[in-house]
Amino acid sequence: MRLAKILSAAVLTSVLSTPAFAATCNPPGGFDAFIAEFKRDATAQGVSRKGTSALDGLAVDPSVLAADKRQGVFKQTFEEFSGRMISRDRMTKGLRYMQTLGPVLKKIEQQFGVPGSVVVAIWGLETDFGTNLGKKEVIRSVATLAFDCRRTDMFQAQLMDALRIVERGDLRPAEMLGDWAGDFGQTQFLPSSYYKFAVDFDGDGRRDLVHSVPDVLASTANYLKGYGWQRGLRWNEGDPNFEAIRGWNKAMVYAKTVAAFAERLEGGAARAEDTRR
Repeated sequence: MRLAKILSAAVLTSVLSTPAFAATCNPPGGFDAFIAEFKRDATAQGVSRKGTSALDGLAVDPSVLAADKRQGVFKQTFEEFSGRMISRDRMTKGLRYMQTLGPVLKKIEQQFGVPGSVVVAIWGLETDFGTNLGKKEVIRSVATLAFDCRRTDMFQAQLMDALRIVERGDLRPAEMLGDWAGDFGQTQFLPSSYYKFAVDFDGDGRRDLVHSVPDVLASTANYLKGYGWQRGLRWNEGDPNFEAIRGWNKAMVYAKTVAAFAERLEGGAARAEDTRR
């Protein structure tokens, strides 16, 4: 289950500010006319044919528009939500990953200042440690939402950066599968966040947040650092780093759940280490 879309309204207001774009939403010529105009805009902004070719043959996805329009208000309390999301199974898996990925997590903390328990908590809550990534074509989804006039500037920015991800060689369009609002990868980045914060941590020459766990976890830490994470400080509500978690998702219930899961993972890992000594 991807929390970002349960709390999508919070996610969509937490992305980077977006400039105005030239393409006209819902023009007289329909989606094809919009895509043609957007291609010209992308080319003018330096995106080559390698990137713009990802727009070839696209059609509107009606299910994306329907999902966008039926969003409701999230009403669960923190106790209800965290009790369901921080399950025994997720705790067990999270503690296992804390151990098996220990060297990688240590390097990530050294470079970005974010403890392994925090990035593992986000990883587990967003996609159950990479097992539930979504099946929607990201470029088609964000193109559909950009064509719609409700938030066209925001989603035109997402679409432009999705093309830049392809142009940069990080992923092929067919690999970019996620949820209806365009978030994808093992910790569910929107394209603009992916383009800005993704890092190549495994050294293979591309930033791959779909297949590479080191890239996923390091990029998540880099995102939090970009939103003000302070090395060595705590992250619960009222602590300096809680607002960095809210930079990931503005919803209080989500941020508190990430913080609580990270606390439990940290405590469980410490107890396991004491037992091994």
